[in-house]
Amino acid sequence: MPDLHTRLRSVVGEKTAKLLASQLDLHTVGDLLQHYPRRHVSRGERTDLSALKLDEHVTVTAQVLRVNRRPMRAKRGSITEVVVGDGRHSVLLTFFNQAWRERELQVGRWGMFAGKVGAFRGNRQLLHPDYRLFIDGAGADEDGTASPDGDSFDEFAGELVAVYPATKDVASWVISRAVRIALDMLQLSGDPVPEPIRRRLGLLDLTQALHGMHRPTSLADRDAARRRLSFDEALAVQLVLARRRAETEGFAAAPRPWRADGLLSRFDAACPFTLTQGQAEVGGVIATELADAHPMHRLLHGEVGSGKTIVALRAMLQVVDAGGQAVLLAPTEVLATQHARTIRALLGPLGCAGQLGAAPDATSVALLTGSLSAGARRSALASAATPLGDGGAGIVVGTHALLQDTVELAELGLVVVDEQHRFGVEQRDALRGKAGVSGKGHPHVLVMTATPIPRTIAMTVFGDLDISSLTELPVGRSPIATSVVPVAEKPTWLERTWQRVREEVTAGHQAYVVCPRIGGPADMGDTAGDDAEADSLEPPGSADDVVLDPPAAVLELAEALSGGPLAGLRLGVLHGRLPSEDKDAVMAEFGAGRLDVLVATTIIEVGVDVPNATVMVIADAGRFGVSQLHQLRGRIGRGSAAGICLLLTADELGTPARQRLDAVAGTTDGFALAELDMEQRREGDVLGAAQSGRHRSLKLLSLRRDTELILAARTEAAAVIAADPQLSTHPGLAELAASIVDDEQAEYLDKA
Repeated sequence: MPDLHTRLRSVVGEKTAKLLASQLDLHTVGDLLQHYPRRHVSRGERTDLSALKLDEHVTVTAQVLRVNRRPMRAKRGSITEVVVGDGRHSVLLTFFNQAWRERELQVGRWGMFAGKVGAFRGNRQLLHPDYRLFIDGAGADEDGTASPDGDSFDEFAGELVAVYPATKDVASWVISRAVRIALDMLQLSGDPVPEPIRRRLGLLDLTQALHGMHRPTSLADRDAARRRLSFDEALAVQLVLARRRAETEGFAAAPRPWRADGLLSRFDAACPFTLTQGQAEVGGVIATELADAHPMHRLLHGEVGSGKTIVALRAMLQVVDAGGQAVLLAPTEVLATQHARTIRALLGPLGCAGQLGAAPDATSVALLTGSLSAGARRSALASAATPLGDGGAGIVVGTHALLQDTVELAELGLVVVDEQHRFGVEQRDALRGKAGVSGKGHPHVLVMTATPIPRTIAMTVFGDLDISSLTELPVGRSPIATSVVPVAEKPTWLERTWQRVREEVTAGHQAYVVCPRIGGPADMGDTAGDDAEADSLEPPGSADDVVLDPPAAVLELAEALSGGPLAGLRLGVLHGRLPSEDKDAVMAEFGAGRLDVLVATTIIEVGVDVPNATVMVIADAGRFGVSQLHQLRGRIGRGSAAGICLLLTADELGTPARQRLDAVAGTTDGFALAELDMEQRREGDVLGAAQSGRHRSLKLLSLRRDTELILAARTEAAAVIAADPQLSTHPGLAELAASIVDDEQAEYLDKA
């Protein structure tokens, strides 16, 4: 009898097995049974035909409403046109020279129809679709195409019908037949999840769950099956994370204890502002962990402007006091340069060793980026490689240039990764691996992100890191008022937007204007996201046209504004295609107040700190995600004056994009917006499989819906690993973890 490891050809036949392998990458019974239905439909249940997207391969459930056969005009033969509907919307099925379809597709019949969505005279169309018709009664079925194996089957016998992710050559019912055969023959030797865990959580056994998922007798049956199979995925991830945590606890690191007479103490004494309660509490936890002989692995996330940089700097100074180096890795040259400038300004005499006016025992800050001149690069490399006692840099700030083999670090004690999601796994690990040169063991690691992370993502993706949150804003941060500017509904509001920018500039302040793309003849990046379009539009002649004809671009909008509504103001342009020295020059000009308006891409999203900037206009704001809008908004209101954020959009009321914008305008709570962001968009593959081009490995687990299951899995995994770190007495759990989290993904979780 077959089990989950059995090859499909011995179960469903060579022909079907080849189709499943070539089209869906399904090779074993386990692969097939983990190809879960996209949904289940009841007889007579309608598919929302209004949601069909062009060029998408779909399987819809609908009723035959109208059938018409007519001769073709230019040639012999006929066209059979069948209209099927869901009660509100309809789709046209078109068949050429297949008159017999008229007899089979009778008005009133229900069925499932599969094909690629096209358009004909403004209507959605499926050309030569495959189909299966339901028959009233005990559940016989009719083919709209020949059966791949020439046999009949009863996949439509139940009240609920499974609809599977399918392809052009493998319809949902072909998969359904294969699943039925596999389930009927399946014989499992055991259940990977121990019975005590199943009993505690009220879970089905695996055989029941697989039957209930593919061939449920009721919605309750399906939901119970989904809960068990989702728990399996959650448990697999948490087992890997728990094992990583246990392994990390065994690593050695050089303790970096606080020193009463060190740089940190002197910095705190001279600091012109008081730490927030959250900064003080998180700083205390980090200080304790840095003094330990095991490496710290901590994630610090928090509200925009909550002061993560100060927390990181205090940690770096503690490490420097203990004879180690601290490295800050930033994703862009603009941000790295900003960090270096900010740290030097905060440290003052404490951070300019070797210069006139330096404090005794001062350290120095080195900056290493890819665009440095040869001389500046040699100086930075030498400073990073020189021991602190011989005048080396205690703090090294840089971009990906830090990861090169030519970069040597004298004694790496702490790695700080800013905006960690901008870096790949190998990049982060390459920097951490440089600690091995000094022979002092693993470095301490502090990962920072200014994007608040929803709880379930924190437990799933960052489950091997200890997590700290900063939710409190420092005293003196000004409020930010956010408004949606619906340029299609209220075109006069656009004129008022630019007037408002002028008013702020007249009052002595500065403004950002943010666009989704760069523009110009070689638009190559700096876009808002996957849906940002390439530069394929003719540049319109006015600022109004540019904004209303998305996607807005920096180069075109800057030109239109400088010659139109913002004429006479000092405008600067910033985007990712500029040479590094030009980026630095533009930011320096803006920071010094010599530019009134900065027209930029999302390159200013994180780290840029210009307290005098009080207004931000985001063009085509609906192209940005919730968290990204919140990040951008955080660039204003950083001084004593209140901030104003204006979200320009042509998106209509009720659309998802408009709902996102209304949500951002309705709150400045980044943690609430992070949860909303996760609810409104696809979760993606939280195990990083998207980075390697693999399909999703978590097929059922939802970070939005399954918080309770993830919590339960975390608890159970911790208990199992505490008693059996290598899962040697739990072979079923070891196999479960390996089947869902492969070696590459396990490595991703280890390094993330």
